[in-house]
Amino acid sequence: MKPMAAMALPSRLTNIVPLWALWKSRARQTMTRQIRSLPALIALGAGAAAISACASVAPTAVPAAYLENSPLDLNPIQVEKRTEFLEVAIDAQASELSSSDRARIREFLAGYVKRGHGPLVLSMPQVSANPQLAVAAVAEARAIAWDLGVEYEEMTGRAHGAGSPVSEPMILAYQSYEAIAPYCPPKSTVDFSNIDSNNQLPTLGCSVRTNLAAMIIDPGDLLGKRALDPSDLSRRQVILEKFRAGETTASARSNQESGAVSSAVR
Repeated sequence: MKPMAAMALPSRLTNIVPLWALWKSRARQTMTRQIRSLPALIALGAGAAAISACASVAPTAVPAAYLENSPLDLNPIQVEKRTEFLEVAIDAQASELSSSDRARIREFLAGYVKRGHGPLVLSMPQVSANPQLAVAAVAEARAIAWDLGVEYEEMTGRAHGAGSPVSEPMILAYQSYEAIAPYCPPKSTVDFSNIDSNNQLPTLGCSVRTNLAAMIIDPGDLLGKRALDPSDLSRRQVILEKFRAGETTASARSNQESGAVSSAVR
């Protein structure tokens, strides 16, 4: 007699064959779908690669800052605010300011006219060995400022030194700006023979900025603190009329303004 497992084998095979055929059919359909979608996937990948290629930047040795700013912008001038002040001692035995004190006050106020910002502070001492002269000194400083073109609206009065054990001086003060030149590396540290990257040297434009920081009268102009003066409309009209008439727009110059060599030395 055959074993029971051997007798049941044909019946199991009969059930497995339809399942195998169904799985094989589904696998064939799935593979067909993948093959059909392969060109679309390739096209999609190529498009993504093209987009990424357009968005990328080619490797370069040029620093990004060089492509965004000029050489002068790479060496900026720093501007710092500072307080200018002048102390004028009040002489207990004097009845008026000395000539040297007046000269110091005038020189200080001339600096305010050139580069001062904000109000001009005139501070009177609350403790003084000569109160009458202290009041007169502030009044005289105010008059000197007015003579130099400072409006009364630009002046402000203060008081200081309350409770001081000693006589306090008169103080004049105002805000100004200081131009800080950029640091220029020494030429000895720059390799001028290195042309591998063809980049501009770090010293390019630095000397120009250094000279400008030394020459500018009011560094506050670098911050745009002062508005431009209105243009001369009448002068503009004169130039336009000459231009329409076909005449030269240059100003007339006399013989004294000529750059020609005098006949006496020829």
